[in-house]
Amino acid sequence: MMTVRNRRKMAGIPRGVISRLPVYYRYLSGLSQAHEKISSAELGKALNMTAAQIRSDLSYFGSFGLHGYGYRVDELRQRIAEILGLDREYRLVLIGAGNLGRALASYQNFRRRGFVISAIFDSDPQIIGEELGGVKIRSIDGLEKYLKSNPCDIAVICTPRDVSQGICDRLVAAGVKAIWNFSPIHLQVPDDVVVEHIHLTDSLLHLSFHLRHRTESNQS
Repeated sequence: MMTVRNRRKMAGIPRGVISRLPVYYRYLSGLSQAHEKISSAELGKALNMTAAQIRSDLSYFGSFGLHGYGYRVDELRQRIAEILGLDREYRLVLIGAGNLGRALASYQNFRRRGFVISAIFDSDPQIIGEELGGVKIRSIDGLEKYLKSNPCDIAVICTPRDVSQGICDRLVAAGVKAIWNFSPIHLQVPDDVVVEHIHLTDSLLHLSFHLRHRTESNQS
């Protein structure tokens, strides 16, 4: 269980640092076994960051590597995995079995990382009872009953805008403390519930912004 002191320590870590940890982990996981060590300069060059940025990020979590040697790849990858909480399995419930929900349920890499979708819920009677990624789609009417007997770690919301907040409220009332939100609204939750908002169109808007301004810069 996380102590008050540890919660305060984690609360002081900038969101940017936390967002870069999965990038480090993904890159290190892709290196071959023959790649035994790596320096902060090499890691920074590969990820378009500075060595100082990487050392600063890692310093929030303790001492890493040896001066003049760098980091042992396997040890750094394992330490980051532990920081990210990847040393355990997480139970997920998915609400919304539309196109996006189906894509997420079919993505096998989640299970390999320890994120297991244990139940899927939807309101469409035509698809209730179907199997998706080996998991039966259940009626949303049974959400609370299921969670009472099968507590989950993370709920994934892939529902339309007009029902997402209501679904969120039901999940919170049922004791869910972490929500992965793919719906197009910003959910309101109590302070003790963590929400990660994933707005897919935002990435496209970022790209369109850069394309437009790069074009204008080239024309000037």
